[in-house]
Amino acid sequence: MNIAELYNIYLQHPKVITDSRQIEKGCLFFALKGERFNGNKYAKAALEQGASYAIIDEKEYRENSGCILVHNVLETLQALANYHRLQLDIPVIGITGSNGKTTTKELVSTILATKYRTAFTKGNFNNHIGVPLTLLAIPTDTEIAVVEMGANHQGEIDFLCEIAEPTHGIINNIGKAHLEGFGGIEGIKKGKAELYSFLTGHEGMAFINTDLPFLKELANERNLRNRIEYNHKKGQDYSIELLSVEPFVFFKIKEKHEAIEVKSQMIGAYNFDNILSAISLGKHFEISNEQIKTAIEGYIPQNNRSQIVKKGSNTFILDAYNANPTSTQHAVEHFRTIQNESKIVILGDMLELGEDSSAEHQMMADLVAALNFNQVILVGPEYQTAAKSIDCLHFENVHLLKKWFAPKAFENTYFLIKGSRGIRLEELLK
Repeated sequence: MNIAELYNIYLQHPKVITDSRQIEKGCLFFALKGERFNGNKYAKAALEQGASYAIIDEKEYRENSGCILVHNVLETLQALANYHRLQLDIPVIGITGSNGKTTTKELVSTILATKYRTAFTKGNFNNHIGVPLTLLAIPTDTEIAVVEMGANHQGEIDFLCEIAEPTHGIINNIGKAHLEGFGGIEGIKKGKAELYSFLTGHEGMAFINTDLPFLKELANERNLRNRIEYNHKKGQDYSIELLSVEPFVFFKIKEKHEAIEVKSQMIGAYNFDNILSAISLGKHFEISNEQIKTAIEGYIPQNNRSQIVKKGSNTFILDAYNANPTSTQHAVEHFRTIQNESKIVILGDMLELGEDSSAEHQMMADLVAALNFNQVILVGPEYQTAAKSIDCLHFENVHLLKKWFAPKAFENTYFLIKGSRGIRLEELLK
C-alpha cells in the first residue's frame, strides 16, 4: 500500500494512536517498536478494542484484513504526516530552542487563536514521533499550525523540518542544553540553526530576537533574507517597554499614538523573551494589541513550568519540567530579585550534560552559594560533590528530600524548585 492509499484511509479514520493502552473506536493504530517493546504484538488486541486498522511491519502479526503491512511503521507514520502536511495550504510555524520553546509555543498559539483556527503541539510532542503525531492531529479546516521541534543531537531539527515543512520559524534561544548529544555549545548552535537553513532553502520567514546571542549571526551565515527582527526595545512599527517583573512580567506595547499595558501571569525576565517572540509573530499575522493583551493575560503557566503554587503561607516556584545550566541560572537569578525575608533554593540534577556535567553542577552550586539564600538544597547524584564543596544539604533523590521536608513547619517562605524531568522534583509537592 502506498502513502496516497493509506492517506485515504486516514481521512476516514483521522485519529492516530501509537499506544495500545489508549485505543479509541475507529482509530488507526501504528505499531511502533522500541528497545523494550514491539507494538506489532498488540495489533490484534488493538483491533479487538475498536481500532479500524493496525499498521504493522512484521508479517507474522497480520491477523486479518484490518492489519496493513508496511516496510517500517515509524517511517510510514512520518511519511503519512508529511503527506498530510502537504495537503494543508496554511502557515506552519516551527519553534525550537534550548529553553522556553514550549512556553513560546503556547503563547504563540494562544495569541493566534484569538483570530484563527489554530492547531498546535500538545504537551511536548516534539520529537521524531511527536511531530508526526502533531501534524496528523491537524484538522483540515485549520488556518495556522504551530509545531514545536525538540532535539538532542545535530541533524534532528533538519529531519523534523523535512517532515513538518515550516513556512515560518523561531529559534527561541541557544543555551547549554543537551551538551552531551550536541557535543558542546558550537554543536548546539549548528543543530538549532538547521531551522534557519531550511527556511533559507524554502523561502520561509524567521522571527529573530536580536538581543539574544548567536541568532542574528547564524541567520546571516545562512543567508536568511526573509526575516523579522525584534528586541526588548522595538519591533516592526511598535515598541515594547518592560515595566516590572515583580511579581510577574508587566509591560507596555506602544504603537503610533496608543499604548496598552499588559499584566502577564508569568515570572522572570527570561519569560519576557518568550513573550516578545509571541508578540512579534502575532503582529505579523495582524493580531490586534487588545487581542494580544487578552491572550497573554489569560495564559497561566502549568505542567511544572515556572508554575506558581501556593501552600498555606508558602509560595513555590515550580520549574521542574526541565533544567540545564542556562535555564537554571536564569531561574536562580530571578529568584534572587524576589523580595521576601525567607527564600530556599532546591535544585535537582541537570541531565544530559556529558563530560561537562561535573563542572556545570559545580558552577551552579557556587552561584547559589554566593547569592546568600536562606538555605540551598541540592538533589541527585550529579550534585553530590558540589554540595559538599559549599556545605549544603544534599539528597540522593526526591523521596529522601520529601521525608526530610514533610515534618518541617515552614512559614512565609518562598521556594524555587528547579531540576531536570528525570529527578521528578514536583513529587515534593504531592
